[in-house]
Order: sequence, then structure tokens, then C-alpha cells
Amino acid sequence: MMWYEDIEPGRVSELGSYTFTADDIVGFARQFDPQPFHLSDEAARNSLFGRLAASGWQTASVFMKLNVERIERNKAAYAARGETPPALGPSPGFDNMRWPRPVLAGDTVTYRSTTLSKRLSATRAGWGLFQELNEGFNQNGDKVFEFTANVFTPVRDPGAA
Repeated sequence: MMWYEDIEPGRVSELGSYTFTADDIVGFARQFDPQPFHLSDEAARNSLFGRLAASGWQTASVFMKLNVERIERNKAAYAARGETPPALGPSPGFDNMRWPRPVLAGDTVTYRSTTLSKRLSATRAGWGLFQELNEGFNQNGDKVFEFTANVFTPVRDPGAA
């Protein structure tokens, strides 16, 4: 998380990469999305995917893990400078979550976030709202995941806003 004043539209943050193994895909599917094409390569051969494919919710969950790691790095950077890290703000929701291509067993997805805009909140004094495009690309550079997040973030000095 960042203070409102520190958010810069246009800034790109690389979140990291994750390789989706067959075991990871099947394990996630057994718990959360037990559709046949997520559970076995054999069943997936008879699907639109043709091979074992990760659940879209798994690709979103990996994004969230890497995003939380980014938030923790940002908090540590503030603390290292002797500054108070901002409180983690809530999200009023996401827009346009899409999975334009499947994530197949063995694919490595690299995630990034791009800040699109920011504005002061009209309904929550001392808070701003920013919008971020979040994307994932496989090892071939194909986009496999995207959504736009809306997130509240505190204003460092509400009296100056």
C-alpha cells in the first residue's frame, strides 16, 4: 500500500512470476474448481483447452499472493525510511476480469500492475481512490489474465488535500 500522495499514474510495478505445475493445477482444482479440464490431462484433452489448464481463479489467486508481497515490500520501504506505512485500504471492487488465453501446465505467468488514475474520495474524508490495471503474461508474452482494481488509500495529510 502507498500513501495517496506517493501514487503516480502511469507507474508500472512488476509483481513477479509463477510457474503453474500440473500438481499445483490439480491440487487447486480439487479444492476450489473441480471441473474436469482442471483435474486431469486426459479429461482436458477432450476439452476446448486440449491440455491440463489452470483455473482462472487460480491465476487470480497467484496474482493476489504476489500483490500482497508487493504491499509488504512497500510497507518495509516506508519503515526503512523512518516513515509510518499507510493503512491498507479496502477495495470497492474490480472491473473487467478476463482470462483471454488459458494457462496450461508448465506455463510461467509474469504479473504486473499499472496505475491508471487517482482522485480524492468524495465520500470518505482523508482517503483517495486509485485505479490499477493488473495483467498476467505467459512465457510467450501472451496476455492470460487482466482486471482493473479500484482501491482506497489514505491521504498522508488530509488537511492539505
